[in-house]
Amino acid sequence: MQESLFDKAGLGVAVERITAAQAKHIVEFEEGQFVDVKAIEVGPAKISKAISALANADGGDLYIGIDEHDLDGRHWRGFSNQEAANSHLQVFEEHFPLGTDFQYEFLASDGLPGLVLHVQINKSRAIIRASNNIPYVRRGAQSLECVTPEAIKQLEYAKGIASFEDQSTNTPVEAVTTSDVIASFIQRVVPTVTAERWLKKQALVRGDKPTVAGVLIFADEPQAHLPKHCGIKIYRYKTSEAEGFRDALVFDPETIEGCLYDQIKAAVARTIELVESIPRMGETELEAIKYPPETLHEIITNAVLHRDYSVADDVHIRIFDNRIEVQSPGKLPAHVTVNNILNERFARNGAVVRIVNKFPDAPNKDVGEGLNTAFNAMHELGFKAPVIKEQENSVLVVIRHETLASPEEAIMEYLEKNSTIKNREAREITHIRQDYQIKSIFGRMVDAEMIEQVPNTRTSGTAYRKKQKPE
Repeated sequence: MQESLFDKAGLGVAVERITAAQAKHIVEFEEGQFVDVKAIEVGPAKISKAISALANADGGDLYIGIDEHDLDGRHWRGFSNQEAANSHLQVFEEHFPLGTDFQYEFLASDGLPGLVLHVQINKSRAIIRASNNIPYVRRGAQSLECVTPEAIKQLEYAKGIASFEDQSTNTPVEAVTTSDVIASFIQRVVPTVTAERWLKKQALVRGDKPTVAGVLIFADEPQAHLPKHCGIKIYRYKTSEAEGFRDALVFDPETIEGCLYDQIKAAVARTIELVESIPRMGETELEAIKYPPETLHEIITNAVLHRDYSVADDVHIRIFDNRIEVQSPGKLPAHVTVNNILNERFARNGAVVRIVNKFPDAPNKDVGEGLNTAFNAMHELGFKAPVIKEQENSVLVVIRHETLASPEEAIMEYLEKNSTIKNREAREITHIRQDYQIKSIFGRMVDAEMIEQVPNTRTSGTAYRKKQKPE
């Protein structure tokens, strides 16, 4: 139940009534990367540091009105009424205005004292500063200040506000103006201009120095000029364990070097070669494991083009018996999260993406559609979708060699969490495009007494539920 309330400052904040079980769950939250709790005595200025830190990291939830641990454990003790939180709300409205990035609500529960102020914080596009004008960033359960120019610059890189690719290097300009890569590119793509003139026009050379993007794309060996910032390492582990270990390594890790265009092609080809050497028992004999080549191509391309080049690490491709892991340095930029990555578009390295796309047979032909292509290819071959995980300073994509559940299993799994299912929803979760095929599956499941039609639903609104036991 929700009733609209307004505090004296005119800020609309609703009160949401929750159950005792939900309140207990909040009180027992472990503080960490995504959750923080504060007592009502903690001042707005100090709380603003926590809001800044969560917004500058991955987002999260802040609950004000939860006493910290003491001898009796943590307790719910909220504001006596909504007006009692005015000093907090006024500071929050000034620095963290209600909207896309910040939402506010009061939580009330029968039998518990006062209103807990819940602040939901989304990962922000911009750098969010606390009331002291200092930005903070969340690391575990801590809110760490960013005060040095280096720390702020790193935060700008992480959010995509600034891009390391635009930085000038100390590399001699000849490394990009006279390389074999630029000579071939100019001849095939823009034969009417000189290399140096074209590179300056594209802002890949500034003054007499190439930028990071210029070196990455057009130096014959970028790794010599940007060591530990632009290599690809490939590992083959003969195991299905959760972690690779030295004894399971088939060979010492291989390093793929060269310009980005050559790196991507070489890394994809080597990964496919290694994967197809993994034996798997088929119906009658051992056969090679197969992954959709589009999936491997798009995920490796994405890792190389969109990584954070300010981080001194390589892209890592780990090939296990039952999966492939592709790890790229740097967190997801700006407002992109693991939940919206297939729908949102944000290029951390805009110049890299744009210029590589100009190469013949560009690895990123369908700019912005790479991960969607990778996921769709897995579905079409009946494999489970890749899993994307954001780690402390990297993004990990896990491509599992596991088949999808049968349509019947997928429908029953859906009904474990939802009371009913319709044709459209079934098509989405089973990746079956034709509605008549789903109708046929529903019919078989009704005959098997797994599901039944919901009474009084028909035509396009027909819904099904798990078979009800007789009373």
